[in-house]
Amino acid sequence: MGLLALVMFSAVTFAAALAPAGVGLAVMPALASWTRRLASRQRRRVAAFLGTPAAERYQPIEGALPLRVRAVLSDPATYRDFVWLLVHGVAGTAAGYLALALPLFAVNALTVPLWWRAVPGTSLLGYPVDSWPSALSGIAVGLGYALLALVVPVPLARLSARLSGLLLRPPRQARLAVVNAARAAALEAHEQELKRIERDLHDETQNRLVGVLMNLGMLERSLAEAPEHTRRLAERAHEAASDALTHLRRVVRTIHPPVLTERGLDGAIAALAASSPVPCAVAVDDVPRLPAAVETAAYFAVAEALTNLAKHSGAGSAHVRLRTEGAVLVVEVEDDGRGGAQVRPGGGLAGIDRRVAAFSGRTMLTSPPGGPTVVRVEVPCGL
Repeated sequence: MGLLALVMFSAVTFAAALAPAGVGLAVMPALASWTRRLASRQRRRVAAFLGTPAAERYQPIEGALPLRVRAVLSDPATYRDFVWLLVHGVAGTAAGYLALALPLFAVNALTVPLWWRAVPGTSLLGYPVDSWPSALSGIAVGLGYALLALVVPVPLARLSARLSGLLLRPPRQARLAVVNAARAAALEAHEQELKRIERDLHDETQNRLVGVLMNLGMLERSLAEAPEHTRRLAERAHEAASDALTHLRRVVRTIHPPVLTERGLDGAIAALAASSPVPCAVAVDDVPRLPAAVETAAYFAVAEALTNLAKHSGAGSAHVRLRTEGAVLVVEVEDDGRGGAQVRPGGGLAGIDRRVAAFSGRTMLTSPPGGPTVVRVEVPCGL
């Protein structure tokens, strides 16, 4: 791999030197593709040796020649791979030579007593082998080489692998972008699954419970002449089914509020404010439709904050503000209550923080004694 890296480094350098004449640019996309294959091969070797996956992120080389040249020259990975070619070409070749040479040196020194008289000018470690004592000393030298051959290669390979992993690793920002994209996809898939569950419960289970309620109602009316205890049992069954339906509807609303799908985040927040026992004003500053998972997190954050202030703040009014700051959705819930609110384990504010933390978001609470209390939630929405 070190020798191949040296060859590729020489080829890329030669092509770069010919770039002003236009010839080097013409072969640059092909050289970049070969370099990527070599670097990818090294990443797989590093991952297999160290047991840690190696990230790989390249811009595609597609289209006409000018577009492919531009893709190669504008990709930071091109220059990262070029540096790796030089470093691994030198260090990898030297390490590979040492790992191969040590056992060969050991065999050579150990067998010196067998052939020194047949080869004039034989030497060991710079001194001539011209007598049996000097020839027999080759055994000690060979054992030393053999010991080095057993001890040196593994740490040397580990050092080489870590160096390659460091040079070929995308920068922190690119790695975070990959992680965020994967997390956003997972959260979106989770949200779609919750929507499916909510739809199934609403369309199937809830409708069947309604049918059970209707049948129980008809049964209750048909038992008008039945004994008292029989009518009481029918009434209890009807009440139990009615409670189950009410509970199911409440659960369905907490899985994925249908109002989010129907009216969007601003309409859903307005509905929450309208149903709040504390008079609540809503200000939405041109918030576009966001990923469903982000809207759901913001909706439940506002719902929990309004529930908390209605229970504990003693407020006479509240305000909810929604806006976007760059790629971040900012939600603020403010009340004019007594203040002194705290985040307690297992409490509503802690639940808000756990929900938004899944998006690398954060929750901030400002609540001095005497108020006002402001709950600020920031949820990245441009993942």
